[in-house]
Formats: sequence, C-alpha cells, structure tokens
Amino acid sequence: MRQLPASRVWRRFVRHASALWLVGAVIALALPSPAQALADKTLTLAYTCTGGPFTDTSLSVPLTLPDTATGTFDVKWRIPALTLRTPPNTTTQVHVAGKLAVTGGTHTDLEKTGASVTTGSTSVLAGQVTSTVSVTATTGDEVTVKGATDQGSLKLSLASAPSDVTSCTTTSTTSVVVTVGQGTGTDTGTGDLVTYSCKTGTEATPQTVKIRVTLTMPTSAPKTGEQFSIGWAGTYETGSELEAPSTGLPAGSKLYAYASISGLSQLTSATGVGELGTVTAGGPITLPTSVDMKTTSKNSGSATVKPAAINIGTSPTVPTIECEVQSASALKTYPLTIGAGSKASSTPDPEETPSSTPKAKTSSKTSKTPKAGADTGAGGDAGPDGRMFVLTGTALMAAAGIGGLLMRRRSAAKP
Repeated sequence: MRQLPASRVWRRFVRHASALWLVGAVIALALPSPAQALADKTLTLAYTCTGGPFTDTSLSVPLTLPDTATGTFDVKWRIPALTLRTPPNTTTQVHVAGKLAVTGGTHTDLEKTGASVTTGSTSVLAGQVTSTVSVTATTGDEVTVKGATDQGSLKLSLASAPSDVTSCTTTSTTSVVVTVGQGTGTDTGTGDLVTYSCKTGTEATPQTVKIRVTLTMPTSAPKTGEQFSIGWAGTYETGSELEAPSTGLPAGSKLYAYASISGLSQLTSATGVGELGTVTAGGPITLPTSVDMKTTSKNSGSATVKPAAINIGTSPTVPTIECEVQSASALKTYPLTIGAGSKASSTPDPEETPSSTPKAKTSSKTSKTPKAGADTGAGGDAGPDGRMFVLTGTALMAAAGIGGLLMRRRSAAKP
C-alpha cells in the first residue's frame, strides 16, 4: 500500500475536523440554550369530546406556563385544528371555555374567542387562547396546575352559535409546578387593574377595557442624559378585552404604551411600541407580551411612575384606537430615582428651561399623542396662554436690560 505524504495526511485531517466542527456548531445553534429551555413549561391534557358543532372526539391540548412567576401569570392554551360537522354560513370564531385545578393560586376560568372560522369551510386552523392564574402562595413556594376533571371542563362552540357546544372532559392527572419568584424592588408583580375608555375611529360609544398592567422599573438608577427603559406588560380582565373595529385594523398597526412620570422637571412620560399579532375584524386584539418604554431625564432627583394611555395605529401620531386611563389618581405608583450624570448640574441649563421650549416648536402639525400631561403620560405643550406668558416675560426682561444700561450711562456721566 502506497503511503501518503505527511502533508496530504495533515490536510485531510484538518478538512475532516473542520467539517465536524461545523456540524457541531449547527447543532449547538439549533438547540435551545439552558435559559430558553427553562423559560416555559408545557402541560399536555388529553380530552374526550362529544356533541356540538365539531366532529373531533379526542383532543390533545398543550398548555404553556412560565417556570417562575409572581403575582399573576398566563396559561396559553394551544387548541389544535378542528373539523366542523357543517360549514358555517358566516365568518366567525371558535369560542373556548376552560377550567383548571390550581393549588397555591386561583384560575380565572377561560372564556375567549380563538381561531377564525371561514364561511363555507369545515376546516378550522389551530389557534391559541390565554387564561390567567393569580398567585396566592408566598415567595419560594409553588403553584401546581393540572386539568380540572369536571365534566365539560373544556367547551368549544362557535361565537355565532354559542348554544351549540362540544363538551370535552379530561382524565389526565399530570401537573406542572410554577415556582413563586420575588418581584423587583417594591413591585410585588401583582400589577394594577387599569380601566381604559377606548375610542375607536368614528364610533360614538367608547369601549370600556380593563387591563392588569405591571411596570418593571430599571434595576439600577438611571443617570441624567442617559436613555433608560421601563417595562410594560398587560393582560386583559376576562370579558373586558379591547376589540378591533368591524373593518379591522390598518396594515402595520402597532400598540403604543405610555407611562406618566411625576416629580421631575422636564420629564413627564415614557413611551414604547409593541408588535400586534394577527387581528380579526371585530375580535379581541391580542396585547404584546411586553413593551419597553424609553425616555431620558435632563435632571436628577426622585419621581413616581404609573401606567398611562395606550394607542393603537400605524404611528404614534395616527392612532386608530385611543385609550385614556380612567381614575388615574387611584393607580399604583412606582418609585424612580435619577442619578447625577458626569455633566449634571443642580440648575438646568438656561437653554433647556421650560420657558425656552416654545421657541423651538415652529411646526403647526397637530399631535395625536395622549393629552392631559402626567395623567396620560404625555408631555403637555405650552398652549396660547403659555406662549403669551413667555413673550411677556421676554419683553419684561428686555425692558429691564435697557433700564440697566441707561442707569449705567448716567452714573458714568456724573463727575
């Protein structure tokens, strides 16, 4: 057998080793990191179903829960694809009602609409609906979640025909455990129930929407001149969801969340944008999982933060839906401390004082951001009265300056 030169053997070794390394790298990238693997848990429930509009006699429903939670947490129900006995004569949605057995917390029974149902079709695509568990266990304890074994613990129907119900019962005894974690700072993680009055387009009657909002404050004190984020997370109270207009939402619509900030000069709000999922005309609008609201403070000091308005539209200045907070003064407040930056001063720069702000606002464009300053999270503009005050003050300052110069000339003229 002819022996290969050492140089060729080495080149082959390097080539094969590189190929093996590349395969290993691809596999490593495809696998979830340990942090991702621990982020969620899945509880799969097997149901036996009878009657109603659907022909499915058995269903496997995966439920996704967090590994750790505080206050409240979501349970995401993945309803599989379904088959109807007869095609509907109108476009509608699947209505899902579900119960869970919870130890260490209370489950708000599921009552949501999910996947869309097309006119004339018997096939229904898979969809997802969300219910909420409120934690009653203390930090370090556990919340145990399993399927309720009651007859009809899962019910499926069409929103257009709610009385015709497919009743499903589970015999699954498996459960998952959610560890009760510790909130950040003074935030217990329970959130604040915020009631909104939501105006949609030209509709005369606003919607009353209730969202349990939790704000996550910075873990370390931001400094002047540095941008920082306040996290926003919200879940609907069952039966008080925000519904899309009957004509749907414009393509590219997003949710704009606001926080109001009080106690610091020249800092009244933070705002952020969140992506919306698929929205069905006339159906509930699924909220983003979280939104980062950003802002920057020019001054150091202490302030308080609370949830404010939310808008939905293609941009902050062109909202399709505007939701204003009701009874804002009763909302929970979150503490915020701004530290001094490297160039911070206890006295604001004269060029940055509120009286100089109107000079820079030459545009006549009408803003669509929330009004009412701190209560809604918007930094209010100086109106006509404010501008008159600024102009009058400027005139008085100019007159005082001229008077001072005359006095100095007269003093200099005396022998």
